[in-house]
Formats: sequence, C-alpha cells, structure tokens
Amino acid sequence: MASIKPPFTLPTAHEKVKAAQALWNTQSDTRPVPVHLIPFYHTPINANQHKGDSTDTTIVHRDPARVAQAYTSTSIWRNRSHFLQGRAEITDFLIAKWEKEKDYRLRKELFAFQDNKIAVQFWYEYRDAHDSLIWKRCYGIEHWTFADDGKMEKRQMSGNDVVIGEEGRWYKDGVDVDNVVLGPKDF
Repeated sequence: MASIKPPFTLPTAHEKVKAAQALWNTQSDTRPVPVHLIPFYHTPINANQHKGDSTDTTIVHRDPARVAQAYTSTSIWRNRSHFLQGRAEITDFLIAKWEKEKDYRLRKELFAFQDNKIAVQFWYEYRDAHDSLIWKRCYGIEHWTFADDGKMEKRQMSGNDVVIGEEGRWYKDGVDVDNVVLGPKDF
C-alpha cells in the first residue's frame, strides 16, 4: 500500500483505497494450520476440534502488526471514540477490534481525494462476539492523510453499526465484496 504515494490522481486514489481494503481483509483469510501452531494464531474456528488432535484445522488468521505497517510510526487515529497514536497502539486496538468483530469482511469505495488526502465510504460486516455473535454491518466514512512515503499519517473514522442478522448479509462466504451491487440507499 505504501508504494502508492501522493499526490493522488483519480486512478492512484482508487488504487490506494482498494489496497487498504485488501490489507484490512487479510485478517479474514482462512487456511489449514497444524494444531501445534494454534497458540500462535487467534481464534480457532472450532476450538473443540483441537483437543488431543494433531490433524490440520482451519483458523482465522489475524495480522494486526502487518496492517499497522501501512501507517507512519507516529500515525494519529480517531476510530469512533478511540484516540490512538503510533503503531503499537494501532496494533493493540486492532487485536481488540478483531477479537470482538468475528468473520470481519470490509468494502471501501473512494469518496473524494485531493493532493495527499483521501476520503472513503465503507461497509463491513461481522459477528459481534460481545453480543451473542449477532451479524452486524458498520456503515461509515474515513478521512485519510498521507506522508510523502505513502504511509498514512492520520486516519479519522466515523461509523454506525446496524444489526442485520444472517439474512441481511451481503458478504457471504466466497463472495467478492467488490461484486456486491450497492444501491442509493446504501450510500
């Protein structure tokens, strides 16, 4: 993501937004992992399957430290009511976020851009671990400011969560989030 540097053009701003989307969605990748490595990952999908079992299992891999590398070492964030600064705080925040927001899937779309700033509109879905694993969707907007090296130095996020249930999901398993058709009511 840092290879796309300001000042942005329409094509590079769009590319930057989709690179950020891909980076944040990496935490939802699933893959087989030997059971003896499970302690090094977060959130096994079926923890009961591991008891005394040495076979491979599928886990949800989260990599907040990798995501944090897209931001400057002194990056300033406002995420809803949380105020953060620096990669360590960003990493800790993402760990807590993804412990709560299970099966997280995100879509970002370019809203506006100028010079080293980009605004995005986003939608993400998750099962809320703090609310009986109910499916929710967050509708929101972010304002980003980038350093000359292409890393984000400021991120401001505002979002609202809506209960959608299983029947309201857009990003079901195997669906490319960019292929979901959004209508006027979704913007």
